[in-house]
Amino acid sequence: MLPNLSGYYRFVSQENMDNYLRALDINVVLRKVVCLLKPDKEIIHTGNHMIIRTITSLRDYVMDFDLGVQFEEDLGPVDGRKCQTTVFWEGDQLVCEQLGEKRNRGWRHWLEGDRLHLRMTAEDEVCVQVFQKVK
Repeated sequence: MLPNLSGYYRFVSQENMDNYLRALDINVVLRKVVCLLKPDKEIIHTGNHMIIRTITSLRDYVMDFDLGVQFEEDLGPVDGRKCQTTVFWEGDQLVCEQLGEKRNRGWRHWLEGDRLHLRMTAEDEVCVQVFQKVK
């Protein structure tokens, strides 16, 4: 049975965010700001439909999608790009492939107890964030 990731999660930690953002060609000023943010995550998971909100004091980013269905994702708020995105389950991990200008772009979410892990990749860089479920 697949996990249900629904819940609200508070930021705990992150590793290698600056290098990940550099791989996405984010300018140095914005990289510094983003590295200071402590985002929360809200996930609503109903059957094959999911909404993932990344909530920060700067701006929120919302992904609203059906599992296994490719869609055009507008990453304008992140790095000004659009990509063809597909989100699917691989074992007990939620995997996102973002096809576009950047090689190896995507992410994985998985649970370990009541901690949500997020592994983001772009080019050869990997950033890992951890969140604690609060409700």
